[in-house]
Amino acid sequence: MLKGMELHGIHVPLVTPFAEDGEVALEALESLARSVLTEGAAGLVALGTTGEPATLSPKEKRQVVEVCARVCREHGARLIVGAGGSDTRRSAAALEELAQVADAALVPVPPFVRPSQDGVLAHFAHLTEHSPVPLVIYHIPYRTGQPLGAGTLRRLGRMPGIVGAKLATGSVDEDTIELLGDLPPDFAVLAGEDAFLAPLLALGATGGILASAHLATARFVELLNDWDKGSLVPARALGHRLAALARAVFAEPNPAVVKAVLAAQGKIPTPAVRLPLLPASETATARASACLDALSERP
Repeated sequence: MLKGMELHGIHVPLVTPFAEDGEVALEALESLARSVLTEGAAGLVALGTTGEPATLSPKEKRQVVEVCARVCREHGARLIVGAGGSDTRRSAAALEELAQVADAALVPVPPFVRPSQDGVLAHFAHLTEHSPVPLVIYHIPYRTGQPLGAGTLRRLGRMPGIVGAKLATGSVDEDTIELLGDLPPDFAVLAGEDAFLAPLLALGATGGILASAHLATARFVELLNDWDKGSLVPARALGHRLAALARAVFAEPNPAVVKAVLAAQGKIPTPAVRLPLLPASETATARASACLDALSERP
């Protein structure tokens, strides 16, 4: 029933801007959401890792989702909301709250507890039975401590309520290649490791959820369009330049550098992140800004 959703395009996992007093800057969030969608993003991700959800109060989380949902409705864009964690029952309860709000939920492989692969399968089977929205698996083993083989990912992809996966494995590894070579029907892979977008598109990914796309949304969309059209020469050149931007953005813990550049551009009021994160250094900010300037120069 929930398998009809087509996952394609560049999705921006929005930062949560903070005002000078430390409160969430909702007007800046709305403006930023409109900006990336106007530049061609297919959708937004609210409360992804880039949005610092672990530091937000329940009220702040609701406010962020409400803003993103309203902007997505106005633009006819897709909204994916980050939800779930290590506790299966609480994850299911969180998903039930997304009815009438989100198009899909981005759900991590249970972090920290490191269940068996059968436990991961049972976790997601339970969630699909209770979720009112399709699920996108967030597979980021260097954060969750739980690697999954291609076979397990394929079994997850065949579950009725799961429409895709955000892959952020830190490399283009053998399991990624094996999975993309034989995807289950109606199951899409989105790149979740910004620097590896181009090679994953070449292997069959249909888009990405990319923090770096805050800064160059239209160029990331251009790269995806080039791959879709088969324009491989410009795609290859642009892919290298976007990978350089991604490496600069992730030189320090995300989303510090993204926020610093956005603040320097006047798009958000401050570069502030909440502890335990620290603001980006001037060196990292300058390097990312230089990569961004280079992208404005054609080709």
